[in-house]
Amino acid sequence: MARRATILIVEDEKNTREGLERALSRHYQILLADSAERALVALDETRVDIILSDLRLPGMDGLALVKRALAHDAQPICVLLTAYGSIEAAVAAVKAGAYDFLTKPVNLDQLELVLQRALRSRQLESENKSLRTQLDKKFGLETILGTTPVMEELFKIIRQVAPSRATVLIQGESGTGKELVANAIHGLSPRARGPFIAVHCAALPPTLLESELFGHEKGAFTGAFARRRGRFELAEGGTLFLDEISEIDPSIQVKLLRVLEERKFERVGGQETLDADIRLITATNRDLSQLAQTNKFRQDLFFRLNVVTITVPPLRDRLSDIPLLARNFIEEFARENNKPIMNLAPETLNALMAYPWPGNVRELRNAIEGMIVLAQGPELAVANLPEAIRPQTSLTPNLEIKPAASLRDASRQMIVAALEANRNNRTQAAKQLGISRRTLHRKLHEFELPCLRGRKRSTEATTAAGSITAEAAAGPGTGPDPAC
Repeated sequence: MARRATILIVEDEKNTREGLERALSRHYQILLADSAERALVALDETRVDIILSDLRLPGMDGLALVKRALAHDAQPICVLLTAYGSIEAAVAAVKAGAYDFLTKPVNLDQLELVLQRALRSRQLESENKSLRTQLDKKFGLETILGTTPVMEELFKIIRQVAPSRATVLIQGESGTGKELVANAIHGLSPRARGPFIAVHCAALPPTLLESELFGHEKGAFTGAFARRRGRFELAEGGTLFLDEISEIDPSIQVKLLRVLEERKFERVGGQETLDADIRLITATNRDLSQLAQTNKFRQDLFFRLNVVTITVPPLRDRLSDIPLLARNFIEEFARENNKPIMNLAPETLNALMAYPWPGNVRELRNAIEGMIVLAQGPELAVANLPEAIRPQTSLTPNLEIKPAASLRDASRQMIVAALEANRNNRTQAAKQLGISRRTLHRKLHEFELPCLRGRKRSTEATTAAGSITAEAAAGPGTGPDPAC
């Protein structure tokens, strides 16, 4: 059943106020206020779609109310009524942001047409905004860049999970893009037209986080001067994303568990039970399963959150995405800083590919931004690299990349060059590239690279015994890998 629109009638004359309530209550949810000040309190407490207000009010007048209401997060439609139907008042009302202007005594048929037209206009505006968002994000996945198999698998899981109502736990190191994944799930879900509300749990102490999530009543604690809606209410009909969920206090974990089990909650200091019509997505950069096993996180809550788990891979496990990501960031920050789009010098890309990126995509993005700001020539040179990354260039003096290489070819060249430079020793090659041996092994399969040992042994001038003696003399870690 569709929710009835809520109309807040603001009228200081009792008979007029109650007459409008009787006329409109059949089709709308009605709230009443006898002053602009009371209307603003109601606006903080309840979702209001339309404010129907008299122009002349005691204290704050209707024009001032319109300005205050449109500055509110809810931005309700405002229709003004007055017994003084002057052109000047009508113009002032429109300039203040009022949707329409009617004179008293109110023609109820005309009022009904205005209300229906206003609601339809708001619905179309919301639909158009949602469609623009969908197009801008290409169904929520455009902002997540990657062509490697691990990223293709990630995209596949996002598409599978998004249409469902399941609670999702996103795991991954800091900077991998967990909030982007949450946004993509929301954008592809049936709740895409609803709000996406994000809360970073570690940024707030327990008392403030509880109020932030569930809201509070006036007087619930020192400084609670008015009722405040929490993120669960603000996310109604949409998605609530709780980042760093592992950091929330045990007392809040209990409340969160109840919301997931019963879909109900109360504001801090309140007795009214509210429904939680939200989809919950959480994220953590820690091992939540391990925390639950060691009683550092509630096991029952972990099981509730862990309905579907998505792991976002670190950047070191998808090195061949670096050229694509770097190019995207170069274009973004060149536009922002009014600079021409620059190219990465081959040795600079070499350094980016060799760096282990402990800060993941976020660190790469920040590095490219700094390089764009400081660069003066047509190319981003090694000298433009942040100091933390620049020393890594000395690890890869022989890994040259051809300037004309494609993104995939550039990654392939790096791997081949590293293997050749290290006599096909995968352990040393992986170390030189700044990746794990397991990642290198996966890349060899991805690029369908044959073992290079045959190329090293193509010269038949050396006997088998001589080869063994030479490798033994060179010491461990210098010859071909036994697993190759």
